[in-house]
Amino acid sequence: MFSLTGKVALVTGAASGIGRAIAETFARQGATVWVVDRDAANGAEVVAAIRATGGVAEFAALDVSDEAAAVALAARLPALDVLVNNAGIGHVGDLLRTAAADLDRLHAINVRGPFNLCRAFVPAMLERRRGSVINLASVGGVVAVRERLAYTTSKHAVVGLTKALALDHSHTGVRFNAICPGRTETPFVQARIAEYPDPEQARREMAATQLNGRMVRTDEIAAAALYLAADESAMVTGSNFMIDGGWSAGK
Repeated sequence: MFSLTGKVALVTGAASGIGRAIAETFARQGATVWVVDRDAANGAEVVAAIRATGGVAEFAALDVSDEAAAVALAARLPALDVLVNNAGIGHVGDLLRTAAADLDRLHAINVRGPFNLCRAFVPAMLERRRGSVINLASVGGVVAVRERLAYTTSKHAVVGLTKALALDHSHTGVRFNAICPGRTETPFVQARIAEYPDPEQARREMAATQLNGRMVRTDEIAAAALYLAADESAMVTGSNFMIDGGWSAGK
C-alpha cells in the first residue's frame, strides 16, 4: 500500500525537520523527489542520503516567497504528481511583542509561499487532471496558541487556503489537504528548548501540551503525508489531518 512508484514529488523546506522526513519517506516509497530549500548545503546532504539508499532525488534552491523564482522553477521541472508546501518559519510573541514586520515576514513564507508554489505548479496538475497538494499547517491553524500571534495567524490562513483550493477544484482530480502537527521534534523546537534556563523542564511542559504527553515525531507526520500523496487517498480533499496528540480535542 501507499506506493509512490512513478510519481514525481516536490517538498519545500526539505533540508531538515519535517520536510526532510517527508522527502526521505517519499523516496523510499518509489517517488522521484525534488528537495527544495534555501539551505543548499543541508539540501545537498538530504539528496545524498536519499541516493545512498537507492532513492532518486534532486536539489533545487528556492525562496518560496519569491513568486518569479517559483514560476521559473516550475518551467524547468517535470510536471508534479505531489506538491508538499512545508517551508515555514515561526515567531514568539503576543500583540505587544509582535511588530507589523514580523506578521509580514511570516505571511510571506508561511502563506504566500504555498500560494506561490500552487500558482506555479498546480496548473499542470489541472491539465493532467490529477495530483495531490499537501500544505503543512499546524495545530495553531485550528486553535490559538499562546504567545504565537503571528504564527497562529499565518497557519489559520494556510488552513483557509487549503479549503478554498479544495472547494474551487473539487471536480478536477487534483486534491488539496493540510497536515496540522502539534509540537514536533524539529530543529526549531529544539533551539527554543535550549534557550530556557531549564531545558528539560521546558521539554516536559511542551510535551504536556499534548494529551498523550509527548512530542510528535517527524516520521509520524511523514506517514500522513505519504497517505495523502498516494492513490489510496483519492477521496480525501479539503481535510485537516490533526497530528497533535489530542491537543486540539478539547478546544
